[in-house]
Amino acid sequence: MASVLVFGATGVAGIYIINALVAAKSSFARLGIFTSPTTVDNKAELIQRLKGEGVHVHVGDVGSDEDVLAAYKDYDTIVNAAGRNAILSQVGLLRLAEQSPQIKVFLPSEYGTDIEFSPASANEKPHQLKSKVRAYIREHVKRVQCTYVVTGPYAEMALTRMPPAIEAAGSFDVHGKKAVLLGSGNDSVSYTTMPDLGRFVVATLLHPEAVRDRAIKVNSFTATAHEVLAEFEKQTGAKWSVSCTSLEELKKLEKEACESEKPFATVYTLRRIWTEGGTLYKERDNSLVECEDSETLTTLVERVIRTQIDERGGGHL
Repeated sequence: MASVLVFGATGVAGIYIINALVAAKSSFARLGIFTSPTTVDNKAELIQRLKGEGVHVHVGDVGSDEDVLAAYKDYDTIVNAAGRNAILSQVGLLRLAEQSPQIKVFLPSEYGTDIEFSPASANEKPHQLKSKVRAYIREHVKRVQCTYVVTGPYAEMALTRMPPAIEAAGSFDVHGKKAVLLGSGNDSVSYTTMPDLGRFVVATLLHPEAVRDRAIKVNSFTATAHEVLAEFEKQTGAKWSVSCTSLEELKKLEKEACESEKPFATVYTLRRIWTEGGTLYKERDNSLVECEDSETLTTLVERVIRTQIDERGGGHL
């Protein structure tokens, strides 16, 4: 059984990964996380919960070779869940993994949109840091097995209410009963829910030979914006007001945001990629890791509705 150390385990994606690993802990010899002193202080309740679940907590500086190597000693598998701004920190972790004979497997933080979907993908701004990590792996990582878990967009983030300033990038507002659809509204997009992200990572770790040194494409479900809207209307029992942002308008908004260096420019870019079909494949790899039982659009919408209600202080629609 593998011994797994997770970096970024308390972040947006990482928490779902470590929770899924804990749920499957009988399948692993040891589970651990590497985190900073600041995180230990700021997320004390979470850290204590993980410790109570038998997760070993290694505290240190991700930029310190000494700290990382000390943590590596008890593991053979590394899972990285670094956020977008910390993607390049993986280069140092990969360098040290290659130097550590006990480390056999490394899953880089690739969850999300496929950065090598097509030749055009290489030029997309949000992909540049991940591309540098893949280039480093191709050139310098020869012994450690690396597998990329590509999930497409996170459904909970893609199919929810957006702030007014970027509502045109697509939005589903439960309380306002209004939606902004992208493209024609009939463009299919493949999504992965956050709980499924964790399950897919666990399944990948349990099938190391099937996924050796490759990118696997997994997802929870595929739906058009009109299908998503229909599910929201069904579950809220109401007809929603609907507007659309055409692909051309989305490109215009993306261009303006990029030129103005707006922090939300990436949102427009990623949603334009999805609308253009950048999440669609002839077949997905769920069966490769024996993880076909994924969440559905129905269960996702149920959760989004409950989340938006809770954000408004509870109550009913």
